[in-house]
Amino acid sequence: MGKISYIDNITEWINDFSFKHEIKIRFSETDMFGHLNNTIPFTYFEEARIEYFNSMGFMKDWTSAECGEMPVVANLQCDYLKQMFFNDQLTIHVKADHIGNSSVDLHYMGTKQDGSICLTGRGTIVQVSKATGKPVPWTEGMKRSMLYTVLEHS
Repeated sequence: MGKISYIDNITEWINDFSFKHEIKIRFSETDMFGHLNNTIPFTYFEEARIEYFNSMGFMKDWTSAECGEMPVVANLQCDYLKQMFFNDQLTIHVKADHIGNSSVDLHYMGTKQDGSICLTGRGTIVQVSKATGKPVPWTEGMKRSMLYTVLEHS
């Protein structure tokens, strides 16, 4: 594996993941060459990210009618390390790498059934006001939830 800009120490980086989400590649997600279309991992990252936030109770809050905040994606990056094909079973791992005032840098790792890494990624998510679109700071409880996932394996 070549150097990936957001990974300093690959062994430590791998060991810091605690959340995972299983995905099976559907036929419709492959291209004419038979491998996973290059746009699909972003959908996998989204699905895993929603489950990650759901596991901490954030999604329930954000989707309630009385909540004034929502998460938005500020940027996303994906590095493709191995080809993936129809029916492959993938595990998408998610962790908070850096927590800012109203943003979080999430990291993603996709592994095949044999444990080999096929994808890595990262993206910044910002909590914003539904009314103004301006950033809204994380609550202390939200920071603790995300920090726990950062420190769980440290």
